[in-house]
Amino acid sequence: MEEVRERAPSVIDRYYTRWYKTDMKGRSCEDHCILQHSNRICIITLAESHPILQQGRKIKSIDYRISDGCSRLNNKVSGKSKRGGQFLTEFAPLCRITCTDGTEYTVFSCIRGRLLEVNEDILKRPDLLLEKPSTDGYIAVILPKLEESKTVTKDLLAREQYEDIVSKRSTQAQESL
Repeated sequence: MEEVRERAPSVIDRYYTRWYKTDMKGRSCEDHCILQHSNRICIITLAESHPILQQGRKIKSIDYRISDGCSRLNNKVSGKSKRGGQFLTEFAPLCRITCTDGTEYTVFSCIRGRLLEVNEDILKRPDLLLEKPSTDGYIAVILPKLEESKTVTKDLLAREQYEDIVSKRSTQAQESL
């Protein structure tokens, strides 16, 4: 009975499909993970291979203010169809993460859709990004347009494709040593 509990898939593995975007905007290893629920909702997270997670960097700050006139924190949605949410393209920045060593990373939406919410908890507890990147440490929740919900993942990688890329990267890194 104990073995059955250990092998039970997590909620994420049971109800979400993982999609990946590697080397976002040409930045090596800056990979993002998109968790897509069967109801179309997508959760944007950092992929396991992202430098913040891989190198165990300490996070100094997270800023959802994209420019002087645009802050993802000002996003307000209402009603059944989630009116009023900011519409995002694949390359729309969601937030900037600054590490204690001064390194800055921008997290992008990776998909087109309406921004439903950003995770304000990570502003108070940035370590959630490191400790629970797929659950409590998520970046944002996006709802793709109904007519685009099937095609929104066409430019994303499935888990196996992503793992192949990460494996090739580590092989290349080993060979360059």
